[in-house]
Amino acid sequence: MIERIARAVGDLPPESTQQALGYPSLFLLVALGALVPVVPTGAIVSSAAAVAFHQTAPLALLFVFLVAAAAALLGDVTLYWLGQRGVRSRNGSRWLAALRGRAAPDRLAQAQARLETHQVSMLVLSRLVPAGRIPVMLACLLAEMPLRRFVRGDLPACLAWAATYQLIGILGGSLFDEPWEGVVAAVALALLISAAPSVWRRVRRSGS
Repeated sequence: MIERIARAVGDLPPESTQQALGYPSLFLLVALGALVPVVPTGAIVSSAAAVAFHQTAPLALLFVFLVAAAAALLGDVTLYWLGQRGVRSRNGSRWLAALRGRAAPDRLAQAQARLETHQVSMLVLSRLVPAGRIPVMLACLLAEMPLRRFVRGDLPACLAWAATYQLIGILGGSLFDEPWEGVVAAVALALLISAAPSVWRRVRRSGS
């Protein structure tokens, strides 16, 4: 099934058609994934970068980077704004409740302890470390960080995140001549990197 989908990606019509359809789709999927964790956004960016790597358009990779970073920033800012409404409301909100439900208590405590002195670096690391974004965002909300300050810290975080997963896609695309093979490799690498920390934590817990 994965091979068929990847072949379909590799057999798309001309590059102009790919770009007309691909960039808006990439933006929507990454922004949606930032709001609701239903899609692996890192794997999507890596697969888009793998496809762009094989294109002749000189700015294809740059556009993938800019679109992915902008979509991630928009999703983060929207989610933070919705969370702020929940913090200010006496009854809270379903968005704030969802953030609390997705943040492990130990990770939230660590984020709160380090946030006061390392705001920007914590936001950048939260984007790069799997499952680290929500605890840090919740810590920012509970600390009542203004939206403008959150945006200033989240911007470099989204840029670093987009660059990291684009590099993964370029690596996957460079390993194979066929675009669909590069997509499969990029997606596999992105998913492996995303899953590695949680697997390591489970191994440590089982061994202790």
